[in-house]
Amino acid sequence: MQSLYCEQHTWLHDVPAWVKLLFLACLGTGLFLTEQILFLTLAALVCLGLFASLGRITLSAKPLWVGLGVACLLIAVFHVWMQHPALAAVTVLRLVSTTLMGMALTLTTRYSDLLHVFERVLSPLRGLGVSPERLALQLALMLRFIEHFFILWRRLDEAYRLRTGKSGGFKILAPLTIHMLVAARRVADTLHLRLRR
Repeated sequence: MQSLYCEQHTWLHDVPAWVKLLFLACLGTGLFLTEQILFLTLAALVCLGLFASLGRITLSAKPLWVGLGVACLLIAVFHVWMQHPALAAVTVLRLVSTTLMGMALTLTTRYSDLLHVFERVLSPLRGLGVSPERLALQLALMLRFIEHFFILWRRLDEAYRLRTGKSGGFKILAPLTIHMLVAARRVADTLHLRLRR
């Protein structure tokens, strides 16, 4: 499966994976513990600045942040239409902050580093008879499949746009589903063979 990870070095590549994951967890928790517009706006500006500081590698995630903009617009319109403008602002600011930091993490962190952090965090579960390695692998695979979904979506949409000059929209949903199922089966077969050894 392809990855959004970018080999082009940035300052965030030097930050350990566990520090980035801890920051993302604390950021997400903090954002959902407050509804203060000022705090949320400052957090969003900081996250936007951090993401922009990565430079040209952010262009490889262009479909993601374009999708983020569309999602924010739809959410804002819906809440304003429901006469909850304050809730619209809170929701959009939270979404922008957490999504940008999630994209920054994905662009600058290797899959193997994330897997190692998950194994370390889950290691206390070994005393309960739970295999931290398998659970960490399941979490890491979930993240990789989400990442692979967006990459495949972008490729299919670009192919459809080249043929028709228009965005694929829901028309690429069926081939996207088939490709994802094939990828999932391929990974499952590979894991099954390796775990039997």
